[in-house]
Amino acid sequence: MNADVIVIGGGAAGMTAAATAAHLGAKVICLERNDKFGKKLNITGKGRCNLTNNSDNDNIIKHVPTNARFLYGALAGFSARDTMEYFEKTLGVPLKTERGGRVFPVSDRAADITDALCRDMREAGVRTVKCRAEHIIAKNGAVSAVTGGGGSFYAPAVILATGGMSYPATGSTGDGYRMAAELGHEIIPPKPMLVPVETREDCSKTAGLTLKNVRLTLLSPVGKTLFCEQGEMLFTHFGASGPLVLSASAFIREEGCKLSVDMKPALDEKTLDARILRDFSAEPNRALSNVLKKLLPQAMIHEILSRAGINGDIKANSVTREQRRGLLAAVKRFELSVKALRPIEEAVITDGGISVKQIDPKTMQSKLVKGLYFAGEIIDCAAYTGGYNLQIAFSTARAAGKFAARSTVFS
Repeated sequence: MNADVIVIGGGAAGMTAAATAAHLGAKVICLERNDKFGKKLNITGKGRCNLTNNSDNDNIIKHVPTNARFLYGALAGFSARDTMEYFEKTLGVPLKTERGGRVFPVSDRAADITDALCRDMREAGVRTVKCRAEHIIAKNGAVSAVTGGGGSFYAPAVILATGGMSYPATGSTGDGYRMAAELGHEIIPPKPMLVPVETREDCSKTAGLTLKNVRLTLLSPVGKTLFCEQGEMLFTHFGASGPLVLSASAFIREEGCKLSVDMKPALDEKTLDARILRDFSAEPNRALSNVLKKLLPQAMIHEILSRAGINGDIKANSVTREQRRGLLAAVKRFELSVKALRPIEEAVITDGGISVKQIDPKTMQSKLVKGLYFAGEIIDCAAYTGGYNLQIAFSTARAAGKFAARSTVFS
């Protein structure tokens, strides 16, 4: 089967690259191992799909800790504004912007984004084939074919967009790394990025509890602040997860780090102390554990009192000043010791991948093999939560699709 461009992978990057190349006149074949396209895309953002961040390129770069400078060219060619215009005006998907600039479809359905990309590929004339690619064939330093499914697909340009190694059930099993390595590319060892955290403390009694509007601070073993942000987190049977924890995990590079949770970030200790005293005065003869229901989630009360070393059965008017100080400290600095990051299979994205030193930052073409392009998570670029990683996928895919098409159609 012959084509101008073969795209390996039917995720966000693969679909975007395929449609881009086809709209420019290239004959495109997109190989996808799953029965349906966008399998991982459909579960992003808890099924809502945080597809980009409504901000400028400078802000996006600030949220990319891994090889941010490499992305300047791709973002200049296709920014977050371009992504939003593409989905709203070209593909007809209404979008909305939420806290922190996060952009979602108005419907809150990730499937709407996937369906729109599939429709764009179809209308552009992309031929889709269910096939697990096995090898990329190169002759005389240039790609010539892709093998897989017992057959061969011939083209002078190949875009590798197989993703990383997170969520392997969606097809991200590292095949792209292997195929690139076979052609001589350096693979930066993959590791989890944006992943839940295991703690040394037993969190089973609070498992399932979501804390909103709290401030999470990540502290190094010597007490240096590595990350600090306000938002949402949740407790699990193994430790902690949720947006704040996933973001903080990107900064955990050594053993001995601690997560410190401020349950009431809007109140300093003096103001919080006054609030607690008012609650005590309003119900002086009630058990402390009951009085604290106005201040804390029910599931947290036992944990806070345990940290403060206070018996919850004592009456509010019996709490000493020293005990109250302990209560304040537990509410404002609820600490959890990081034991480990969860496995890469549970990570939102993969940190690591094809070395950017071997990729042209403008075209996404390999510097080692002519006609080979990369797009999306397979590249060693990773960002924090907030829509930044999908924006990287769209920007790099646009560049790869455009220049792959130009190299074949207009050569």
